[in-house]
Order: sequence, then C-alpha cells, then structure tokens
Amino acid sequence: MITVWIPSLLRSLTGGVAQIEVDAGSLRELIDRMDERHPGIKDRLVSDDRVKPNIAVVVNGVNSRGGLRQTLDDGSEVHFVPAISGGAIHGGAATGCDYQT
Repeated sequence: MITVWIPSLLRSLTGGVAQIEVDAGSLRELIDRMDERHPGIKDRLVSDDRVKPNIAVVVNGVNSRGGLRQTLDDGSEVHFVPAISGGAIHGGAATGCDYQT
C-alpha cells in the first residue's frame, strides 16, 4: 500500500481526510484509484495526461521527475504539494516584507 498525504486544498474532495492508503504501482494508477474513491481529484492533479505544472509530487521525500510513469513501491509515501509563490527579487535578495533592518 502507498500512503498518500492529501494537501489541505484537496481535502474537500476526501471529506477532510488528510491521509489515505492506496494500492498502486505507478503514479498514474495511484491517481486513477484515488479518483475512483474521491471523484474530482484527478481533475485537480492532472491536465493533458500530465501532472499539472502547479503541483509537485514528492515520493519518499524526493521530488519526482517521472511524471505519471513514476513507479511506486509498496510502503512508499506520496505528497502532492501545491506550488508556493510570492515575494519578489530585488537587488539579488528575496523580499516579501515591509520592515527595514
């Protein structure tokens, strides 16, 4: 079984559940099985047969580069991480605060 951590933005589709167990051998199979149990999840994660660009997939603590073909082993942990944006780069430093030092 694969342990899947559901980000808060998708929990409305899982009835508030933050973690589910799914039997799957690939990321594609995992998402398909999740969508069978929680309709709408696939539409939020996949577009044009690819993981949406605003979603990072982390498998066992490593950012996945395998896309939907990413293989999964029994006991794997999968996190779907929404992209985080904000702040700005000014003069080589990231800023996002109004305070001065």
